[in-house]
Amino acid sequence: MWQGIQAITNYKTTPSACDSDASLPDALNDFYDWFEAQNNVAVRKTIPPPNDQVLCLSMADVKGTLCIVNPWKSARPDNIPGRVLRECAEELADVFTDIFNISLSSAIVPMCIKTMTIVPVPKKSTVSCLNDYRLVAPIVMKCFKRLVMRHIKTQLPPSLDPLQFAYRPNRSTDDAITTTLHLSLHIPGQ
Repeated sequence: MWQGIQAITNYKTTPSACDSDASLPDALNDFYDWFEAQNNVAVRKTIPPPNDQVLCLSMADVKGTLCIVNPWKSARPDNIPGRVLRECAEELADVFTDIFNISLSSAIVPMCIKTMTIVPVPKKSTVSCLNDYRLVAPIVMKCFKRLVMRHIKTQLPPSLDPLQFAYRPNRSTDDAITTTLHLSLHIPGQ
C-alpha cells in the first residue's frame, strides 16, 4: 500500500545526511578553507568619488524583508531562528537597519553576519565531489543580500542587453539555456 501511495504522490526518499566516512568533516573543512587560503590579497577599502552616494537602506525596506523570512528556517550560524526574525521584525528593523547601513558606508560586512556553516547534506542525490555539499548562510546575511540585490535591480538601465540574465526579474539559468539553445539551433534563412 505504501509503495502505491509513494508512486501516486511521486514521493522520493531524501538522501542520507552524510557519508559514513569519518574523514568527511576534515575533508570538507580543508576543501572550503582552500578558498579562504587562496584569498591572500590585502583588503583595500576603495573610497567612492565625492559625488557618489552610498546606498542607504530604509527601516521600512529592512522590516519588509524581515517580514518575509521563512519562519520554519532553523537557526543558522548566527543562532537567530527565522521565526524570531519574522515575528519580531518591527522591533528588530531599527537595529538591523543601523547594522546594514554602517556596513554599507564602511564597505565592511561584519564577520558574524557572513560566517557560514558547512552542512554535510548533499545538493544532489549523488555526490561526486566535495563541492556537492551545502554551505548554510545566516538568515540575516540572506536578508542583507536581498536588500542590496533589490537596489542593484532598480539601477539597471532599460537598455541592458536582452541576453543579460543576472539581476533581471523573472529570469533564470533556464532562460539562458533556452535562449542559447534556440540561437544555436536556429538556422538563418530557413
